[in-house]
Amino acid sequence: MSLIRDTTGTGPARHTTFPDPDTSRRFPFLRRTPRRVQETKVDRIFLVCTYLLLLTFLAVVLLPLLNIVASSFSAPTAVTSGQVLFWPVDFTLRGYEVALGNPQIVTGFLNSLFYTVVGTFISVVLTIALAFPLSRRSLFGRGPVMGVVVFTMLFSGGVIPTYLVVQNLGMLDTRWAMVLPQAIGVWQVVIAATYLRTMIPDELYEAAQLDGCGDLRFLWKVVVPLAKPMIAVIALMYAIAQWNGYFDALLYLRDADLHPIQLVLRNILILNSEAAGGATDPTKMLERRQMADLLKYSLIVIASVPVLLIYPFVARYFTKGIMIGAIKG
Repeated sequence: MSLIRDTTGTGPARHTTFPDPDTSRRFPFLRRTPRRVQETKVDRIFLVCTYLLLLTFLAVVLLPLLNIVASSFSAPTAVTSGQVLFWPVDFTLRGYEVALGNPQIVTGFLNSLFYTVVGTFISVVLTIALAFPLSRRSLFGRGPVMGVVVFTMLFSGGVIPTYLVVQNLGMLDTRWAMVLPQAIGVWQVVIAATYLRTMIPDELYEAAQLDGCGDLRFLWKVVVPLAKPMIAVIALMYAIAQWNGYFDALLYLRDADLHPIQLVLRNILILNSEAAGGATDPTKMLERRQMADLLKYSLIVIASVPVLLIYPFVARYFTKGIMIGAIKG
């Protein structure tokens, strides 16, 4: 046993005993165990209801995905007859063979990859370039400028004026029509400006100025390294929007060699549906209808795989960036 003498001076000297490590090993009953907070009955009921609600949300999201994946690996007859639930019926890769056998699929993948990488890079650079000055309280006219930026989120110019602008700029039927018209997202600008205003204090900017650091150098050397979670979040938003976008391609692109994967998949589904409807033989009509249903699920999986592969690498940044501005210390 060890002795400790009271040196507080507030009372008479006394000795307190506590078991040393050797004593604790020899007498396990003397070990101190951490106390746990006792949960009340109301707390347990609340936790059970929370877990049930989360499991319900998980089932609502996960079960349709399992049905799509299972249908993409099932026989066309099983898909059309509704026999597939969450496990493939008569496993086959016929849907993927037909889809990937189309040469436009590879071209569409490469085009979507170009639009996603280049478009995301341009969007992130322009978003940070706009959000950084708007995050500085010393910027003259910061409020009106932010108001104009937010106004464009509520009231847009419309499809026809935007098409005329793209046409007058000579971007029709070019790759730039897919990356420049929608390069800056207002919601992403608001997120970036809020993060920079909250996480990059003015004192840090003033200290950098005293050391002779300019605005661009401060942005590159200080702001960008500290804003990696925010950059990952907005980059993921832009990348998903670019990968899933097809309406701009439908408006601005007429050359099939420039079509993204989403537009290619849409055209394949339309062609298969039209072929099924135009057949005169009932047997062939049924076979084409079944193949069209199978292709629908196979193409959904093909279009979703790249996003599912990218997300795990940015998930940890997304978890940090999703709480932007929520806690200020």
